[in-house]
Amino acid sequence: MLYQILAIGTPQIIIVLIVFLFGLLFPLLAIIDIVKNDFEGNNKIVWLLIVIFFSFFGTILYFIMGRKQKLN
Repeated sequence: MLYQILAIGTPQIIIVLIVFLFGLLFPLLAIIDIVKNDFEGNNKIVWLLIVIFFSFFGTILYFIMGRKQKLN
Protein backbone atom coordinates (compact mmCIF):
# COMPACT_ATOMS: atom_id res chain seq x y z
CA MET A 1 0.00 0.00 0.00
CA LEU A 2 2.75 2.46 0.95
CA TYR A 3 4.73 1.68 -2.21
CA GLN A 4 1.67 2.60 -4.27
CA ILE A 5 1.44 5.96 -2.52
CA LEU A 6 5.12 6.70 -3.04
CA ALA A 7 5.04 5.31 -6.61
CA ILE A 8 8.08 3.13 -6.06
CA GLY A 9 8.66 0.64 -8.81
CA THR A 10 11.46 -1.52 -10.13
CA PRO A 11 13.42 1.32 -11.81
CA GLN A 12 13.41 3.39 -8.63
CA ILE A 13 14.56 0.43 -6.54
CA ILE A 14 17.43 -0.22 -8.98
CA ILE A 15 18.47 3.44 -8.81
CA VAL A 16 18.41 3.36 -4.99
CA LEU A 17 20.57 0.20 -4.97
CA ILE A 18 23.10 1.75 -7.37
CA VAL A 19 23.29 4.91 -5.27
CA PHE A 20 23.71 2.80 -2.14
CA LEU A 21 26.52 0.75 -3.68
CA PHE A 22 28.47 3.67 -5.07
CA GLY A 23 27.61 6.14 -2.34
CA LEU A 24 28.04 4.08 0.79
CA LEU A 25 29.21 0.52 0.35
CA PHE A 26 32.19 0.94 -2.01
CA PRO A 27 33.69 3.92 -0.12
CA LEU A 28 33.30 1.98 3.13
CA LEU A 29 35.07 -1.03 1.61
CA ALA A 30 37.84 1.26 0.32
CA ILE A 31 38.30 2.87 3.75
CA ILE A 32 38.48 -0.54 5.43
CA ASP A 33 41.04 -1.71 2.87
CA ILE A 34 43.15 1.42 3.33
CA VAL A 35 43.13 1.16 7.13
CA LYS A 36 44.03 -2.56 7.12
CA ASN A 37 47.03 -2.25 4.80
CA ASP A 38 50.38 -0.49 4.94
CA PHE A 39 51.42 2.19 2.47
CA GLU A 40 54.67 4.00 1.83
CA GLY A 41 55.05 7.36 3.56
CA ASN A 42 51.86 9.39 3.89
CA ASN A 43 49.99 7.54 1.14
CA LYS A 44 47.55 6.02 3.64
CA ILE A 45 46.45 9.44 4.88
CA VAL A 46 46.25 10.81 1.35
CA TRP A 47 44.08 7.92 0.14
CA LEU A 48 41.81 8.19 3.17
CA LEU A 49 41.27 11.90 2.51
CA ILE A 50 40.64 11.31 -1.20
CA VAL A 51 38.06 8.59 -0.52
CA ILE A 52 36.34 10.57 2.24
CA PHE A 53 36.13 13.93 0.43
CA PHE A 54 35.63 12.65 -3.13
CA SER A 55 33.53 9.62 -2.30
CA PHE A 56 32.49 8.46 -5.78
CA PHE A 57 35.58 9.41 -7.79
CA GLY A 58 37.96 8.82 -4.89
CA THR A 59 36.76 5.26 -4.49
CA ILE A 60 37.15 4.56 -8.20
CA LEU A 61 40.64 6.08 -8.17
CA TYR A 62 41.63 4.04 -5.14
CA PHE A 63 40.49 0.74 -6.61
CA ILE A 64 42.22 1.51 -9.93
CA MET A 65 45.47 3.10 -8.69
CA GLY A 66 45.74 2.95 -4.90
CA ARG A 67 45.62 -0.79 -4.39
CA LYS A 68 48.82 -1.10 -6.44
CA GLN A 69 50.62 1.17 -3.95
CA LYS A 70 50.09 -1.12 -0.97
CA LEU A 71 53.15 -2.65 0.68
CA ASN A 72 53.00 -6.42 0.84
